[in-house]
Amino acid sequence: METTELLKKVRKLEIKTRGLSSHIFSGEYHSAFKGRGMAFSEVREYQPGDDIRAIDWNVTARFNHPFVKIFEEERELTVILMVDVSASGNFGTRKQFKKDSVTELCAVLAFSAIQNKDKIGLIFFSDRIEKFIPPKKGRSHILRIIRELIEFRPQHSQTNITPALRYLTNVIKKRCIVFLISDFVTTSGDEDNALEDALKISNKKHDMVAIHIFDRLEGELPSAGLIRMKDAETGNLLWVDSSSRNTRMKYGQWWKDKNTLLSAMFARSGVDYVKIRDDESYIQPLMALFKKRGTKH
Repeated sequence: METTELLKKVRKLEIKTRGLSSHIFSGEYHSAFKGRGMAFSEVREYQPGDDIRAIDWNVTARFNHPFVKIFEEERELTVILMVDVSASGNFGTRKQFKKDSVTELCAVLAFSAIQNKDKIGLIFFSDRIEKFIPPKKGRSHILRIIRELIEFRPQHSQTNITPALRYLTNVIKKRCIVFLISDFVTTSGDEDNALEDALKISNKKHDMVAIHIFDRLEGELPSAGLIRMKDAETGNLLWVDSSSRNTRMKYGQWWKDKNTLLSAMFARSGVDYVKIRDDESYIQPLMALFKKRGTKH
């Protein structure tokens, strides 16, 4: 992509998503994520009404009198965008490709973080780590992230989320907010048990949110006669008789079963989960997620 064209795209995306972050998401983001990171401040004597779970037993034993730990909200959080850049993102049947929805969504989250004075970093993954941008603050850093989201071309086409989560756990030492953004079309040995274990470990160390980007036709096969389908990640070709009602029903059932399994896995792992269709507005599902977290936490 030519530099001038890229800059125009970056600027256009900045104007749209920065406005959304300022006027729609800012307060919801703050209530959903601020206060999750708490730093130890001091101890003081226990007072009636204090939460007994906050008692510092070591200090209490030393002075033979109950003391409680006082925590303060951390002024600065770190946000990591974990973005699936495998080939299945190059699919879309209505307004745009899934990867375009991901780019816009990431830009909104990035501006929401930066407006709350948080650091933000980026991990691109396919079936391996494609790129890591360490967390920083500032508009120039955000614009670099947006440029990468628009222009980045992965070296590999398949998906394996498990090693990406292990990389996150090993590389990011400080507790952070992690948005795992993917269509969850996995092709490279991402066994359910291994993925669930990796999710549980990551969510114990960090605060994980999974965002599932999908296209309408991924769950609804149209009646279009005999069609040739190609797996974008493996290159495998398959002829499908889409005029068969039985074939369409089986396809639809496969999609429902897959989504049921995903939802159950995230629930067991304690990971917040939201689905966003690539031809629909992400504003409502994202706002609902933020509000739910703000109420829950």
